[in-house]
Amino acid sequence: MLSRLRPAAGAAHVGLGAVLILTCVVLALTAPNFLTTGNLLDIARQASYTGIIALGMTLVIVAAEIDISVGSAIAFSSAVFGVLAVNLAWPLWVAAVGVLLLGALVGAGAGLVRAALNVPSFIVTLALFSALSGMALLLTDSTPIPISDPGFAWLGSGDVAGIPVPALIMAVLFAVFWVVANRTAFGRSVYAIGGNAEAARLSGIPVRRVRIILFATTGVLAALSGLLQTSQLGAGNPTIGGGVEFAVITAVIVGGANLYGGRGSLVGTLLGVLFIGALNNGMVLLGVNSYAQYVANGVLVLLAVLIGAARPSSKFRVFRRPRPTLLAAGR
Repeated sequence: MLSRLRPAAGAAHVGLGAVLILTCVVLALTAPNFLTTGNLLDIARQASYTGIIALGMTLVIVAAEIDISVGSAIAFSSAVFGVLAVNLAWPLWVAAVGVLLLGALVGAGAGLVRAALNVPSFIVTLALFSALSGMALLLTDSTPIPISDPGFAWLGSGDVAGIPVPALIMAVLFAVFWVVANRTAFGRSVYAIGGNAEAARLSGIPVRRVRIILFATTGVLAALSGLLQTSQLGAGNPTIGGGVEFAVITAVIVGGANLYGGRGSLVGTLLGVLFIGALNNGMVLLGVNSYAQYVANGVLVLLAVLIGAARPSSKFRVFRRPRPTLLAAGR
Protein backbone atom coordinates (compact mmCIF):
# COMPACT_ATOMS: atom_id res chain seq x y z
CA MET A 1 0.00 0.00 0.00
CA LEU A 2 2.73 2.44 0.95
CA SER A 3 4.50 1.88 -2.36
CA ARG A 4 1.66 3.71 -4.12
CA LEU A 5 2.42 6.81 -2.08
CA ARG A 6 6.13 7.00 -2.79
CA PRO A 7 6.10 8.68 -6.23
CA ALA A 8 3.76 11.44 -5.05
CA ALA A 9 5.63 11.81 -1.76
CA GLY A 10 8.97 11.99 -3.58
CA ALA A 11 7.70 14.78 -5.83
CA ALA A 12 6.37 16.68 -2.79
CA HIS A 13 9.73 16.34 -1.03
CA VAL A 14 11.56 17.67 -4.07
CA GLY A 15 9.17 20.62 -4.24
CA LEU A 16 9.49 21.44 -0.54
CA GLY A 17 13.26 21.02 -0.73
CA ALA A 18 13.37 23.47 -3.64
CA VAL A 19 11.29 25.97 -1.63
CA LEU A 20 13.67 25.55 1.32
CA ILE A 21 16.71 26.20 -0.89
CA LEU A 22 15.06 29.21 -2.53
CA THR A 23 14.15 30.63 0.87
CA CYS A 24 17.72 30.24 2.09
CA VAL A 25 19.06 31.94 -1.05
CA VAL A 26 16.70 34.89 -0.64
CA LEU A 27 17.53 35.23 3.05
CA ALA A 28 21.25 34.96 2.32
CA LEU A 29 20.91 37.95 -0.01
CA THR A 30 18.69 40.03 2.25
CA ALA A 31 19.20 39.03 5.90
CA PRO A 32 22.52 40.03 7.50
CA ASN A 33 24.68 37.12 8.74
CA PHE A 34 22.13 34.50 7.72
CA LEU A 35 24.71 32.21 6.10
CA THR A 36 27.29 32.47 8.87
CA THR A 37 28.24 29.21 10.51
CA GLY A 38 27.11 30.37 13.92
CA ASN A 39 23.65 31.36 12.68
CA LEU A 40 23.11 28.13 10.74
CA LEU A 41 24.08 26.10 13.80
CA ASP A 42 21.70 28.20 15.88
CA ILE A 43 18.90 27.40 13.41
CA ALA A 44 19.71 23.71 13.74
CA ARG A 45 19.69 23.91 17.54
CA GLN A 46 16.42 25.82 17.81
CA ALA A 47 14.70 23.76 15.11
CA SER A 48 15.63 20.57 16.97
CA TYR A 49 13.43 21.43 19.94
CA THR A 50 10.44 21.52 17.61
CA GLY A 51 11.65 18.78 15.29
CA ILE A 52 12.03 16.17 18.02
CA ILE A 53 8.33 16.45 18.87
CA ALA A 54 7.32 16.77 15.21
CA LEU A 55 8.63 13.25 14.53
CA GLY A 56 6.06 11.76 16.89
CA MET A 57 3.37 14.23 15.84
CA THR A 58 3.75 13.06 12.24
CA LEU A 59 2.61 9.57 13.16
CA VAL A 60 -0.17 10.96 15.35
CA ILE A 61 -1.54 13.04 12.46
CA VAL A 62 -1.08 10.19 9.98
CA ALA A 63 -3.32 8.15 12.31
CA ALA A 64 -5.96 10.93 12.01
CA GLU A 65 -5.35 12.18 15.56
CA ILE A 66 -3.96 15.42 17.03
CA ASP A 67 -2.05 16.37 20.17
CA ILE A 68 -2.17 20.04 21.15
CA SER A 69 -0.80 19.50 24.65
CA VAL A 70 2.89 19.23 23.72
CA GLY A 71 3.70 22.88 24.51
CA SER A 72 2.30 22.60 28.02
CA ALA A 73 4.01 19.22 28.38
CA ILE A 74 7.35 20.96 27.77
CA ALA A 75 6.66 23.47 30.56
CA PHE A 76 5.42 20.71 32.88
CA SER A 77 8.51 18.57 32.23
CA SER A 78 10.82 21.50 32.86
CA ALA A 79 9.03 22.36 36.11
CA VAL A 80 9.03 18.76 37.35
CA PHE A 81 12.72 18.38 36.56
CA GLY A 82 13.54 21.55 38.51
CA VAL A 83 11.56 20.33 41.51
CA LEU A 84 13.13 16.86 41.45
CA ALA A 85 16.71 17.98 40.80
CA VAL A 86 16.82 21.04 43.07
CA ASN A 87 14.02 20.96 45.63
CA LEU A 88 14.21 17.20 46.23
CA ALA A 89 17.95 16.89 45.44
CA TRP A 90 17.57 13.89 43.13
CA PRO A 91 20.61 13.00 41.00
CA LEU A 92 20.20 14.76 37.66
CA TRP A 93 20.13 11.60 35.57
CA VAL A 94 17.53 10.01 37.87
CA ALA A 95 15.39 13.14 37.65
CA ALA A 96 15.74 13.15 33.85
CA VAL A 97 14.66 9.51 33.57
CA GLY A 98 11.76 10.21 35.90
CA VAL A 99 10.62 13.13 33.75
CA LEU A 100 10.77 11.02 30.58
CA LEU A 101 8.77 8.23 32.21
CA LEU A 102 6.23 10.72 33.51
CA GLY A 103 5.91 12.22 30.04
CA ALA A 104 5.24 8.80 28.56
CA LEU A 105 2.72 8.03 31.31
CA VAL A 106 0.81 11.30 30.80
CA GLY A 107 0.74 10.75 27.04
CA ALA A 108 -0.40 7.17 27.46
CA GLY A 109 -3.16 8.36 29.76
CA ALA A 110 -4.40 10.75 27.10
CA GLY A 111 -4.25 7.95 24.54
CA LEU A 112 -6.18 5.63 26.85
CA VAL A 113 -8.98 8.18 27.28
CA ARG A 114 -9.08 8.66 23.51
CA ALA A 115 -9.07 4.95 22.76
CA ALA A 116 -11.26 3.57 25.54
CA LEU A 117 -13.88 6.32 25.80
CA ASN A 118 -13.75 7.39 22.14
CA VAL A 119 -13.33 11.04 23.11
CA PRO A 120 -11.90 13.11 20.21
CA SER A 121 -8.17 13.57 20.66
CA PHE A 122 -8.52 17.32 20.21
CA ILE A 123 -10.76 17.52 23.29
CA VAL A 124 -8.56 15.19 25.36
CA THR A 125 -5.36 17.07 24.61
CA LEU A 126 -7.07 20.45 24.97
CA ALA A 127 -7.94 19.50 28.55
CA LEU A 128 -4.40 18.22 29.07
CA PHE A 129 -3.01 21.46 27.63
CA SER A 130 -4.73 23.47 30.34
CA ALA A 131 -4.04 20.99 33.16
CA LEU A 132 -0.31 20.63 32.48
CA SER A 133 0.18 24.37 32.16
CA GLY A 134 -1.52 24.95 35.51
CA MET A 135 0.40 22.15 37.21
CA ALA A 136 3.72 23.56 35.99
CA LEU A 137 2.90 26.93 37.54
CA LEU A 138 1.67 25.35 40.77
CA LEU A 139 4.77 23.19 41.22
CA THR A 140 7.15 26.14 40.89
CA ASP A 141 4.94 28.93 42.21
CA SER A 142 5.45 30.54 38.78
CA THR A 143 9.16 30.99 39.52
CA PRO A 144 12.03 29.44 37.49
CA ILE A 145 14.23 27.03 39.45
CA PRO A 146 17.96 27.59 38.66
CA ILE A 147 19.95 24.46 37.78
CA SER A 148 23.72 24.92 37.69
CA ASP A 149 25.51 21.85 36.40
CA PRO A 150 28.02 22.02 33.52
CA GLY A 151 27.34 18.46 32.41
CA PHE A 152 23.61 19.01 32.20
CA ALA A 153 24.08 22.39 30.49
CA TRP A 154 26.09 20.65 27.75
CA LEU A 155 22.99 18.76 26.57
CA GLY A 156 21.23 21.90 25.45
CA SER A 157 24.14 24.22 24.74
CA GLY A 158 27.04 21.91 23.85
CA ASP A 159 28.14 20.39 20.58
CA VAL A 160 29.94 17.38 19.15
CA ALA A 161 32.39 18.14 16.34
CA GLY A 162 30.72 21.52 15.98
CA ILE A 163 27.20 20.09 15.65
CA PRO A 164 24.73 21.04 18.41
CA VAL A 165 23.80 18.14 20.68
CA PRO A 166 20.03 18.66 20.22
CA ALA A 167 20.49 18.47 16.45
CA LEU A 168 22.38 15.18 16.80
CA ILE A 169 19.63 13.79 19.04
CA MET A 170 17.01 14.80 16.47
CA ALA A 171 19.02 13.14 13.69
CA VAL A 172 19.23 9.86 15.61
CA LEU A 173 15.52 9.97 16.43
CA PHE A 174 14.69 10.75 12.81
CA ALA A 175 16.51 7.59 11.69
CA VAL A 176 14.67 5.52 14.31
CA PHE A 177 11.25 6.92 13.44
CA TRP A 178 11.87 6.56 9.70
CA VAL A 179 12.60 2.87 10.15
CA VAL A 180 9.53 2.43 12.37
CA ALA A 181 7.25 4.23 9.92
CA ASN A 182 8.53 2.60 6.75
CA ARG A 183 9.91 -0.80 7.70
CA THR A 184 7.74 -2.15 10.52
CA ALA A 185 4.24 -3.55 10.95
CA PHE A 186 3.54 -0.83 13.50
CA GLY A 187 4.22 1.87 10.92
CA ARG A 188 1.93 0.21 8.40
CA SER A 189 -0.73 -0.04 11.10
CA VAL A 190 -0.53 3.70 11.73
CA TYR A 191 -1.17 4.48 8.06
CA ALA A 192 -3.98 1.93 7.90
CA ILE A 193 -5.70 3.41 10.96
CA GLY A 194 -5.44 6.89 9.50
CA GLY A 195 -7.00 5.73 6.27
CA ASN A 196 -9.87 3.74 7.76
CA ALA A 197 -9.80 2.87 11.45
CA GLU A 198 -12.76 0.49 11.28
CA ALA A 199 -11.29 -1.46 8.38
CA ALA A 200 -7.98 -1.60 10.25
CA ARG A 201 -9.73 -3.01 13.32
CA LEU A 202 -11.55 -5.62 11.25
CA SER A 203 -8.26 -6.68 9.68
CA GLY A 204 -6.82 -7.45 13.12
CA ILE A 205 -4.88 -4.27 13.88
CA PRO A 206 -5.05 -3.35 17.62
CA VAL A 207 -6.30 0.18 17.02
CA ARG A 208 -6.59 1.12 20.70
CA ARG A 209 -3.11 -0.07 21.54
CA VAL A 210 -1.59 1.78 18.58
CA ARG A 211 -3.32 5.02 19.60
CA ILE A 212 -2.08 4.73 23.19
CA ILE A 213 1.48 4.13 21.99
CA LEU A 214 1.31 7.14 19.66
CA PHE A 215 0.25 9.53 22.42
CA ALA A 216 2.79 8.04 24.83
CA THR A 217 5.41 8.73 22.18
CA THR A 218 4.52 12.40 21.80
CA GLY A 219 4.49 12.65 25.60
CA VAL A 220 8.02 11.33 26.00
CA LEU A 221 9.29 13.42 23.06
CA ALA A 222 7.78 16.58 24.58
CA ALA A 223 9.47 15.69 27.87
CA LEU A 224 12.80 15.21 26.08
CA SER A 225 12.44 18.58 24.34
CA GLY A 226 11.59 20.13 27.70
CA LEU A 227 14.76 18.69 29.26
CA LEU A 228 16.91 20.01 26.41
CA GLN A 229 15.40 23.48 26.66
CA THR A 230 15.80 23.40 30.44
CA SER A 231 19.45 22.54 29.93
CA GLN A 232 19.94 25.46 27.56
CA LEU A 233 18.15 27.91 29.86
CA GLY A 234 19.82 26.60 33.02
CA ALA A 235 16.54 26.56 34.94
CA GLY A 236 13.35 24.60 35.36
CA ASN A 237 10.97 27.08 33.77
CA PRO A 238 7.17 26.67 33.99
CA THR A 239 6.51 29.17 31.19
CA ILE A 240 8.54 27.72 28.30
CA GLY A 241 6.94 25.87 25.42
CA GLY A 242 4.27 28.45 24.64
CA GLY A 243 3.14 28.09 21.03
CA VAL A 244 5.31 25.04 20.40
CA GLU A 245 2.27 22.90 19.64
CA PHE A 246 1.39 25.29 16.82
CA ALA A 247 4.95 25.23 15.44
CA VAL A 248 5.04 21.42 15.55
CA ILE A 249 1.70 20.97 13.79
CA THR A 250 2.68 23.62 11.23
CA ALA A 251 5.88 21.76 10.39
CA VAL A 252 4.03 18.46 9.96
CA ILE A 253 1.35 20.01 7.72
CA VAL A 254 3.87 21.95 5.66
CA GLY A 255 5.72 18.64 5.27
CA GLY A 256 2.69 17.23 3.45
CA ALA A 257 0.73 15.39 6.14
CA ASN A 258 -3.05 15.19 5.78
CA LEU A 259 -5.01 16.33 8.84
CA TYR A 260 -7.66 13.72 7.96
CA GLY A 261 -5.06 10.96 8.27
CA GLY A 262 -3.55 8.36 6.01
CA ARG A 263 -0.84 10.58 4.53
CA GLY A 264 2.39 12.03 5.82
CA SER A 265 6.13 11.39 5.86
CA LEU A 266 9.02 11.97 8.21
CA VAL A 267 11.21 13.32 5.41
CA GLY A 268 8.55 15.92 4.63
CA THR A 269 8.27 16.81 8.32
CA LEU A 270 12.04 17.26 8.60
CA LEU A 271 12.01 19.57 5.58
CA GLY A 272 9.07 21.44 7.10
CA VAL A 273 10.92 21.90 10.40
CA LEU A 274 14.01 23.25 8.63
CA PHE A 275 11.95 25.52 6.38
CA ILE A 276 10.03 27.07 9.27
CA GLY A 277 13.21 27.37 11.34
CA ALA A 278 15.05 29.16 8.54
CA LEU A 279 12.08 31.41 7.77
CA ASN A 280 11.57 32.47 11.39
CA ASN A 281 15.29 33.06 11.86
CA GLY A 282 15.41 35.15 8.69
CA MET A 283 12.48 37.26 9.82
CA VAL A 284 14.24 37.95 13.12
CA LEU A 285 17.42 38.99 11.32
CA LEU A 286 15.39 41.24 9.04
CA GLY A 287 13.78 42.90 12.04
CA VAL A 288 10.26 41.74 11.21
CA ASN A 289 7.78 42.48 13.97
CA SER A 290 7.18 39.40 16.14
CA TYR A 291 3.43 39.70 15.69
CA ALA A 292 3.89 39.74 11.94
CA GLN A 293 5.79 36.47 12.26
CA TYR A 294 2.68 34.85 13.74
CA VAL A 295 0.68 36.15 10.78
CA ALA A 296 3.23 34.71 8.36
CA ASN A 297 3.12 31.31 10.06
CA GLY A 298 -0.68 31.31 9.97
CA VAL A 299 -0.72 32.09 6.26
CA LEU A 300 1.85 29.34 5.75
CA VAL A 301 -0.37 26.76 7.42
CA LEU A 302 -3.39 27.82 5.37
CA LEU A 303 -1.44 27.58 2.13
CA ALA A 304 -0.10 24.15 3.06
CA VAL A 305 -3.61 22.87 3.83
CA LEU A 306 -5.01 24.30 0.58
CA ILE A 307 -2.20 22.73 -1.44
CA GLY A 308 -2.78 19.40 0.31
CA ALA A 309 -6.51 19.58 -0.40
CA ALA A 310 -5.82 20.26 -4.08
CA ARG A 311 -3.78 17.08 -4.52
CA PRO A 312 -5.52 14.21 -6.32
CA SER A 313 -7.11 11.92 -3.77
CA SER A 314 -7.03 8.83 -5.94
CA LYS A 315 -3.45 8.09 -4.95
CA PHE A 316 -4.59 7.59 -1.36
CA ARG A 317 -7.91 5.86 -1.94
CA VAL A 318 -6.36 2.57 -0.92
CA PHE A 319 -6.56 3.80 2.68
CA ARG A 320 -10.08 5.17 2.39
CA ARG A 321 -11.83 2.30 0.68
CA PRO A 322 -10.38 -1.05 1.73
CA ARG A 323 -10.66 -4.05 -0.53
CA PRO A 324 -13.23 -6.71 0.33
CA THR A 325 -10.40 -9.14 1.06
CA LEU A 326 -9.24 -6.89 3.86
CA LEU A 327 -12.63 -7.03 5.53
CA ALA A 328 -12.89 -10.76 5.00
CA ALA A 329 -9.54 -11.29 6.66
CA GLY A 330 -10.84 -9.78 9.88
CA ARG A 331 -13.88 -12.07 10.16
